This record gives sequence, structure tokens and C-alpha cells, in this order.
Amino acid sequence: MRMEYVLTAAEMKAGDKAAIEEYGIESLVLMERAALQTAKVILDKFGSDIYVGIMAGSGNNGGDGIAIARILQEEGIRVEINMIGESSKLSTEAAVQLETAKKLNIPIHYGVEQTLYDVIVDAVFGIGITRNVEGKYRKAIEAMNASKAKIVAVDIPSGVNTDDGSIMGCAVKADITVTFAYRKLGLMLYPGASCAGEVVCVPIGIPKAVTAKKRTGVVTFTDRKKDLHFPERSPSGNKGTFGKILLIAGSRNMGGACLLSALSAYRVGAGMVRIFTASQNRESLLKKLPEAIVDTYHDENADHGVSTVTQQESEALSSGLEWADIVAVGPGISMSEKAEEILKMTLAQCDKPMVIDADALNILSQNEALLQSFEYGCRKSDSDIIFTPHLGEFSRLTKCPVAEIKKDMIASCKAFTKKYDVSLVCKDARTLVSKRGKLTYLNASGNDGMATAGSGDVLTGIIAGLLAQGYSGFEAAVMGTYAHGLAGDIARKKTSAYYIMAQDIIKSLGMLEEDSL
Repeated sequence: MRMEYVLTAAEMKAGDKAAIEEYGIESLVLMERAALQTAKVILDKFGSDIYVGIMAGSGNNGGDGIAIARILQEEGIRVEINMIGESSKLSTEAAVQLETAKKLNIPIHYGVEQTLYDVIVDAVFGIGITRNVEGKYRKAIEAMNASKAKIVAVDIPSGVNTDDGSIMGCAVKADITVTFAYRKLGLMLYPGASCAGEVVCVPIGIPKAVTAKKRTGVVTFTDRKKDLHFPERSPSGNKGTFGKILLIAGSRNMGGACLLSALSAYRVGAGMVRIFTASQNRESLLKKLPEAIVDTYHDENADHGVSTVTQQESEALSSGLEWADIVAVGPGISMSEKAEEILKMTLAQCDKPMVIDADALNILSQNEALLQSFEYGCRKSDSDIIFTPHLGEFSRLTKCPVAEIKKDMIASCKAFTKKYDVSLVCKDARTLVSKRGKLTYLNASGNDGMATAGSGDVLTGIIAGLLAQGYSGFEAAVMGTYAHGLAGDIARKKTSAYYIMAQDIIKSLGMLEEDSL
């Protein structure tokens, strides 16, 4: 898979340092390239008939901004520099840029005199911010946000924490962020992502060798046409070739969960889906999804009053487990005693790749022995296992409050997969995929319209479908998450975030490879 690195402030600074000290690329050269790329974005987006105000700090981010002013003036743009930072604290590069600007008679103001510009360039702090924004800097950011100008942030909006996306007191709300060499975590994690606007990542000459040997950190996908890949299909294949999935899902009151998961698995190319579900769902499933094989059990809350797995039900489950290449368990099964018994039987008998979601995870969170069976050294099989919790389910699995997890979700996910031999898909506004020994994947596709009932069931089906066609657990988790988000983005583009239902995400899967999107 072709993925891009997403860097912390320290990693980006180390990259800059390596480019300068190891490869001999001068800091001013990198700054010039950054300024040229940003100026190009401004011209491409807004044209040349604009009035531009540069808000510059005293560090290298301010130096970038001053250089942008010079380049724009050379292009015939009316531009002014507003020096927000302390003149006595100018970095060496920023001081050089300011002297050049003075020689070229670019108007320079000290402080924010006015914000009546068409475009404001935010070059106040960049990635180096470490404490809350106060005093004149806060006033400058508030003035930018109150203006009617379009705002272009240089590298990252001022006030956004580079490493976790938190807001350091206040932050610039940019329309466009031009970030250099690599995306930064703070641009992708919320709430920082809400301040970034459209993110444009541009090269500035830092050699790829800087990250060529990198084996830890965070990666992402950003280009659908280049990054989206489903398993290759054999022209001579048959339904067995493309995988057989046993889906254990759907209690008497949650029949839609198994339908959504099964349909999603089919829609990403799985050959066959067999469903083990509550008997109350059988008729509806056969009407809506005649392609599926349906085995049933009596829900313990039904009139039959059966709370244990019968011999007949046990045989049907065992038959399905033996038949399947892949097993997915959890969507809508409830947390009843019978659901727990079904899960225990499945885990005891199954040595095949498995996706574990929703209620199955909630049952695991209440059964220490079952959960411990997934720890490194306790597994009876080396088949891939994928957990797909949302934050609430992950909180129950880890016995850690959601608020604590959110403080450093990446660290929480890595700690979990250091202990448990699984690929973890931790679902939130930005979903993470983590596995020990792998780079952490941060998903950038998707939108708030996907925060709707059944969306997680769709993801389970997509991941199971890719797993059935030969992807490894981590590959299926990563590509499944990415494709799920892309389908949601297509659904929103066709309608709106208010309109989307889980079924719309499934329908949009068929449009993922269209060139017009």
C-alpha cells in the first residue's frame, strides 16, 4: 500500500534538520521553496486581482510569510506585511527575509493595523507552538477570524497544536492550509482539522530519504485514484474463489445489522455470505437478500423461552464455521446469555480470520477470560483477528474513560495492540487502525453524515469482504476503513450530510472507481 507519513512537530523539525545538516540544503532554500509553493496556491485559488495581508510572527513561519509577500509583489499583487512577532526575537532566516522586503519597499506594519484584505496569510506561529495564545497574538488571531478575508494558513493554522489538534487558547480558522513536505497530525485530528479548511500538501525539497527508513509513526491515504485498491479478481474465478463469509449477527430486534453487513460484504466482491441470526430475521433477510444463505437460532427473548444453544443450533453454527473462509461476529447480536454462549462457541471452534464488532466486543469487555485469549502468547491460531470498536466500545474494552482515550487516541490504540494480537480499528471522527509492528493508519476519508445508525455494520461487512478475497487483517482493516469513508463522501456529494443513511454508503461503494468523482 502506498501511504503518506503524517508527522508530529518533532518529526518535522528532525526532517528539516536532516535536510540542512545531512544533505546540505540551506534553510533559506527550503523557505524559498515553501514560499513559492504557497504563493502559487494563492494565485491558483484567488487569481491576481487581490489585496493580500501577511500576518507574520518572528520565527521561521513568519519568515515564510514575508517571503510569500515578496513573491506575490513580484507577480503584481498588492501586498502588505503585518509584523505580529517581536522584532528582537526574529529568527536568522526571518530577519534576512524582512531586510529583503524592506529593500523592495513592501509596506510593513508593526501590529495589526487593519484586516480589510481579500486574502490574509497566517504566518504567525507554525508548528512550534507550545503554550496557549495570549495578549497581542490572541487579538491578532481574533481579528483575522473576524475579517471577511479568505485565510491561507502557512503549514498549520496558528494556535493549533501540531501533535494532537488541540486548540491552544484560540486558533486561526483557515480556508486553506498549505502544509510543507508532510501532513501534520494536528491538521487531521479534531478539533484542529476543523480549523484547517482545505489542506494542500506541497513539496519543498526535503529528500524522501529522510523518512525512507522510518518504521514507526502515523500514515494516511490522500489520493483516491492512486490509493484505493481492492483485491485483484481472477477472470476464471467462481463464487468460492472470492471467499465465503459466515456472518453471525442480528438479534430479534436488530435484524437490520446483519442485512447491512452482509450486503456490504457482497458489494465489495465477496463470493458467498452465510448468516447465522435470530429466527425472527429469516423471512425479511430472504426477501431483501436472496443471495445469502440463512441459518437461525431462537432468540432467548422470543416466545420460545430458549436461553441456551440447542443441539440443532450448535450443529448449524459448527457447520457454518467449518464452511466459511472468514467469520464476522457481533453486529446486533445483543448481550444476552445466548449471544454470549454463541460467541464462546465461535471463539472455541474458529481458527480462521475473524472480524469482531459491536456486541461481541461488549461481551468480551465483560468477560476477562475471553478477552485474555487474544493476548500475545495466548492465541491458539495465528489467523488474523480484527477488532472494530467505536470509542464507547473501546472504552469498555480498556476500562479507560473516553475522555482519557481522546487525550492521546494514538497512544491508547498502540498500547492495546501491544498487548493484544489483533488489528484494531478504533472508530471516531478520525478512525485509527493499529497493529503491533505496523505503522498506525489515520483515516482521512469520511464525514459527519456517516454518524448514523448502521454505518459500523457496513464497515464490518466491507472489511470481512476484503479479508475473504485474500487481504491480510491489517490490509483489510486499512483499505476497508478508507473505502468506507470514501463511499460516505460520495453519498454526501450526491445529497448532503443530513440525508445520509447506512444504505446510501453501501450504494456508493459501486461508484468508488468512477473517474468523475
